[in-house]
Amino acid sequence: MANPLDQMRKLHSRLRCVANGDSDVNAVRAQQNGAVRLKPAAQKLRVPDIIGMTTDDSIKQVKSAIKDIARGPKQESLPQDVEVSVFVLLNRVSAKTPELVRRRNGRVGSAVVSIADLHKLDSDPSVQAIELAETLRAPDPRIGAAVPTKPDRDRYAAFNSGTVTIPGSKSRSINDIGKNVLIGIIDVGGIDFAHEDFMDDAGNSRIIRIWDQGGDAFDPPQLAITEGKAGRTVARGSEIKAEDIAFALKEAKAARVSPYDLAPQSQQVRGSHATHVASIAAGRSGLCKRAKIAAVLVSLPDADNDRRKSFYDTTSIVDGLAYLFALAEADNEIAAISINISLGTNGGAHDGSELLSRWIDVSMTEPGRSICVAAGNSGQEAPEFEGDTGFWSGRVHSSGRIPSAALRRDLEWVVVGNGIEDVSENELEIWYSAQDEFDVELFTPSGRRIGPISPGQRVENLLLADRTIVSVYSVLSDPKNGDNRISIYLSPYMGEPIVGITAGTWKVRLTGKVVRNGAYHAWIERDDPARGSVRTQWRLPSFFGPDTFVDNSTLSSLACGPRVTGVANLDEARELLNISSSQGPTRDGRMKPEIAAPGTKIVAACGFDPQSKWIEMTGTSMASPFVTGVAGLMLSLNPQLTAAQIGGIIQRTSRPLPGLGYEWQNGSGFGVIDPAACLREVLRMVQPVDDLTDSLQKLMKGGA
Repeated sequence: MANPLDQMRKLHSRLRCVANGDSDVNAVRAQQNGAVRLKPAAQKLRVPDIIGMTTDDSIKQVKSAIKDIARGPKQESLPQDVEVSVFVLLNRVSAKTPELVRRRNGRVGSAVVSIADLHKLDSDPSVQAIELAETLRAPDPRIGAAVPTKPDRDRYAAFNSGTVTIPGSKSRSINDIGKNVLIGIIDVGGIDFAHEDFMDDAGNSRIIRIWDQGGDAFDPPQLAITEGKAGRTVARGSEIKAEDIAFALKEAKAARVSPYDLAPQSQQVRGSHATHVASIAAGRSGLCKRAKIAAVLVSLPDADNDRRKSFYDTTSIVDGLAYLFALAEADNEIAAISINISLGTNGGAHDGSELLSRWIDVSMTEPGRSICVAAGNSGQEAPEFEGDTGFWSGRVHSSGRIPSAALRRDLEWVVVGNGIEDVSENELEIWYSAQDEFDVELFTPSGRRIGPISPGQRVENLLLADRTIVSVYSVLSDPKNGDNRISIYLSPYMGEPIVGITAGTWKVRLTGKVVRNGAYHAWIERDDPARGSVRTQWRLPSFFGPDTFVDNSTLSSLACGPRVTGVANLDEARELLNISSSQGPTRDGRMKPEIAAPGTKIVAACGFDPQSKWIEMTGTSMASPFVTGVAGLMLSLNPQLTAAQIGGIIQRTSRPLPGLGYEWQNGSGFGVIDPAACLREVLRMVQPVDDLTDSLQKLMKGGA
């Protein structure tokens, strides 16, 4: 019986794994994979029970259940009721946009298609490759235990006042700095538009738009988006406009209800991440305190059943960026836009070749745009105290070199789950030079050997005796960067009942076949640690063993993009990089992250809590909006700055950490951001320093 997938050649291995599953399997997968969604007719599919507990009796139950499980038949046709969110790489800029591609920027497009329709994209001669979008993970900042005091609303006032004379024009007061800028936030958790930190002097909210991608309270956005030669009107979610916010604020008091009852969002989480991030970048207590604010809220439902119905993947970021760019261009009062993304993934080549990074790079060629991205919280390499599991998130990278042909290197891949099994899917990607060829073998915890698998070969949906499903793809010359890639997937048995991946140490062996360079890098893409119910405990992450992991190049793949500013987490009080902050460089050796900014124990707005208005959080999620706010101030002074210029100014005005020099560091980048020096440098680009008035000179010499 032929599998229709065998005729397709352009699908990335991750997408093949999904397409190989029937509707019942993907009903389970959609609970964990943000790029897989069930159509409405299929959303009632029953998810099988999960087998496996931590007791001896239940282990016997698992083994008994495994004996009765049979492998299903191969698919004769691909399912129509499962949709996937994909990126499409076209073979040339001039190529005609395929009908199924809904948005395009240069050679990169995005699409939502049923698995059954993948063959239409695969057979299109203008399509070079099709990739499943990456699942976005919930951000994981550390929350302070105590209720903090209200921050000083003037803590960054020194960056928001002064007077400047520009040659050939009138003197300009920069007391209105930021008013011509839009701060864009792409985040999760809802945004508290009624919080005092977002109010102007007249009592109006400076939040002018909220696109709630998972909401349904208002009509979806109708702002046309036309990148490249493709374009569709955004037609999902709920768009809350300035007039809706103003109505909610005004009428809530009279009606004795919450303003969020009149302008609800799909997520209104107490202490919401988006609210805290926006407060740092553009709150009255934040950096760019007079800017307009717009938020795009990615849908990250808590309930598994809700996750089956929604997308929460990297194409959601593409949609959000396009929306924010179009919003800024449509507002005559906005001259520039500074965007913050404190979300990310760990998959991909980490060399800026990922399709999302390429989409952003094309967008950032225009002046008046800046994007800052959190480096990630995968920097911890060892426990700090007994019971500390933070290092699990840090041991995600490995690298090494095979000196010559026939020599080998082993990688230890530790699957945790609940100590017995893991019902989440686990993925390991190994990238190496186009000059080389490696064979790969996989050894199970019990010692069974799978392989060797040579370049160009694959093992697909191999069902082991313990019901773990293994797929291995060895790809020569990935179309994004020309390098070679090995992708290994461990999947639970998603039938009836669900049986998780066997916990333990899996070994990956690389053997040199043709070696001219020999270097390799590997990353694990998996869930972040989760605490809570027994069910979520089964989604603890896998990680590299202590003799395998390499403590660098752990930053988010999105932060590897050439035209985004990657931001590390500075513990300002201790003048040290926070232990959890992810590190560079990129796989191709570029100096990322670029800068460190305060991200430890940051007090900012606490969303959706009338009793506690402020909350303390720690993470690169807090450091990135600090730089976003500084970039907003820079663009306000000179809206013609490019992203490259902003990055250059930030680098050359940075301050090294104590004991370090000006050379780039893999943790703190080029040093700590100096907001006053950044603004001074922007002004130096448009006029001689001698033309600055005394008040501005005083401002620029200081700075909090």
